[in-house]
Amino acid sequence: MTAIRSFAAAALAGLACLGVAQAQETRGARPGDFDYYVLALSWSPAFCDGEGRFKARNQCAVGRSLGFVVHGLWPQYRRGYPTECGMGSQPSRIALDGAQGVYPEEGLARYQWRKHGACSGLSPSDYFATVRRARDAVKIPPALQKPAAAQTWTVVDLERAFIAVNPGLRADQISVSCRTGQLSEVRVCFTKDGRGFESCPTLGRGACRGREFTVPPAL
Repeated sequence: MTAIRSFAAAALAGLACLGVAQAQETRGARPGDFDYYVLALSWSPAFCDGEGRFKARNQCAVGRSLGFVVHGLWPQYRRGYPTECGMGSQPSRIALDGAQGVYPEEGLARYQWRKHGACSGLSPSDYFATVRRARDAVKIPPALQKPAAAQTWTVVDLERAFIAVNPGLRADQISVSCRTGQLSEVRVCFTKDGRGFESCPTLGRGACRGREFTVPPAL
């Protein structure tokens, strides 16, 4: 339970930075009633440099050398987002086995299903398959495939790097978030079926206020 609460706190912190800070959270909404998905890809080295070393020991174990990992696939409204949509029973062992390799921790997969996945209107197995498909659809720029040294980027340059290797992706479909001067997440918006990119200009850029930010190495 402690691990799940820790993941809950991290996820809520991420949602607060979505760039639609005034957006309303709608608890208990009707499953399947949403407009698009946000795929949140966390930069694991930055997370593990901070609170992650205590909250996600498997993800942050020495030698894992993770780069971008799935934080979540979140159903969204054009304004606001649904949560805890009444289908929140724990996913089966079969469903969780299908989520292996998608999330860095099983506890995160469980939490993300209960908080967000239940709002998709899909079964746990189908939801995790949609998360996997969305993750696999986003190509990571070569410079960010497990870099061995710290890098310095701007929001515009990082977005352009993703757009360059993802045909069809536009600037209004991607957002970069920072925390304490480091890359935190890259968020990409997907259509409701999870098969194509979606415009989400209200997503904004979370806390990347400076001209530059640091991307810690994936060691």
